[in-house]
Amino acid sequence: MSISMREIAKLAGVSSATVSRVINGSSLVQEQTARRIRQVIKDLNFVPNNSAAHLKNGKSQIYGIIIPDLTNPFFTELVKIFEELLVENEQELLVANTDFHSSRMQRSVHRMLLRRVDGVALLTSEHVAASLESLVQNRIPVVTTDHYRTACGISDIIIDFADGMAQIVAHLKSLGHRQMGFIGGSVGLVTSRVRRESFLDAVVKQGLSSREGWIVNGDFKINGGSAAMAQILAQPELPTAIVCANDLTAIGALRMAHEKGLRIPEDLSIAGCDDIEMSDIVFPPLTTLRISRREYARMLFEALKKAGEDLTRPGQQFHLPLRLIVRQSTGPARVTDRRSKSR
Repeated sequence: MSISMREIAKLAGVSSATVSRVINGSSLVQEQTARRIRQVIKDLNFVPNNSAAHLKNGKSQIYGIIIPDLTNPFFTELVKIFEELLVENEQELLVANTDFHSSRMQRSVHRMLLRRVDGVALLTSEHVAASLESLVQNRIPVVTTDHYRTACGISDIIIDFADGMAQIVAHLKSLGHRQMGFIGGSVGLVTSRVRRESFLDAVVKQGLSSREGWIVNGDFKINGGSAAMAQILAQPELPTAIVCANDLTAIGALRMAHEKGLRIPEDLSIAGCDDIEMSDIVFPPLTTLRISRREYARMLFEALKKAGEDLTRPGQQFHLPLRLIVRQSTGPARVTDRRSKSR
């Protein structure tokens, strides 16, 4: 049986307004009265419903986050940290997963609108313009990632893949690698294009080479990485190093390389991007680009909080750096006479 605030007031011998003040931590109630009310609340196991108060103030105390793949440890690690940050600031979190489908993206945005969230962190690349506009039109601030545009109520976080790929290509070059391949993400996604172009730009700027058969699409998942690696290994000549769009892709590439009898890194160096916890326990441990989930979460919260204060103010653009983490999956390039796939 549900208990109302009015019944609490009657049992405590006070008004409903006094009960409300105690629940909300007001100092206007005498301590003796406040203790009596808190005891009644405790005895009845009463849980106040704050929704009406929050909506009256125009705030739900809920932030939403829409991610593309809940099975990717990068996003689960990020969501965990983001939620911890919100709880510290007396906010709740509503999570939605699109699995890279635009239709699920639209449904996710609809959920956010129904819950009247105070802001949405939109981490997907399959942006639907109408969905983005519907959030802003309903005065819900948004922060995107790698969207490369800001507007009133819309901020953006740019992950510095250009510098990150320059770091990892320079590392491989220092190990003697001159011919490199790349396994990208899903076709058609902005983040896939950005990572691929950043890699190719770094290769050209550092005087190295690649070729069409060594640049293959994956799907940001382990199986996609394995399939893409099989395509590269089917080429008549092989690169000496392969950079992958994320760590799950790199783990799939490692798996296929092992199945084909290749030694990593003696025969082929492999590198990833994200630095998920799993990257340090695979064999061999994965060289990768670290994207700080803590800094990412802080930027998401800061962007949404500031935008919520004044939706008429232009959104901010944030830059999230990447840092090279060198482990055992990269090593000196194999000697030239073993470059041909004679095995």
